[in-house]
Amino acid sequence: MAFLILVIGDLHIPDRALDIPAKFKKLLAPGKISQTLCLGNLTDKSTYEYLRSISPDLKIVKGRMDVEATSLPLTQVVTHGGVRIGFLEGFTLVSSEPDLLLAEANKLDVDVLCWGGTHKFECFEYMDKFFINPGTATGAFSTDWADGEGEGEEEMVPSFCLMDVQGISLTLYVYQLRKDANGVENVAVEKVTYTKPVEPTGP
Repeated sequence: MAFLILVIGDLHIPDRALDIPAKFKKLLAPGKISQTLCLGNLTDKSTYEYLRSISPDLKIVKGRMDVEATSLPLTQVVTHGGVRIGFLEGFTLVSSEPDLLLAEANKLDVDVLCWGGTHKFECFEYMDKFFINPGTATGAFSTDWADGEGEGEEEMVPSFCLMDVQGISLTLYVYQLRKDANGVENVAVEKVTYTKPVEPTGP
């Protein structure tokens, strides 16, 4: 059976969203997920208990809204197969420019860096490393995007990611709850693969 890792963040329940969408909850049945990496802003106890029910192996970092969770670390690193994965909420970063994320990945000595805080899904490969932002699992609005005129009205697309690591290869499954022209919600799934470069051996 595959060792699936759930990457989830920016939940903001109940202050900015009521719950994780029901269509996501149906997919996140207990027994399917081996480990959960939560990128902070887990602001209520019932959602914490829910994530624990999906997978008892729940690793959490501190988000900017986790003011009461003083003991949470700002960053964590897990290793699966030959891949080291670091994760943080991102409020300690000045911005999410690729060079800044690369510096953070190098500091943590990781191959894959997961970060949050922007409420928007993003993933890309840069300088042989892989960067993942799972977005907001609830579609919670972000205060960071309300700077420009009208941008604050932008509707966030709920999303989360599952990772399957086999040796030095990682397959990322991106789940997004999208609305069609009639307002009907459907879960769209996208697959992205990353393979860690192999260091050349001597002659």
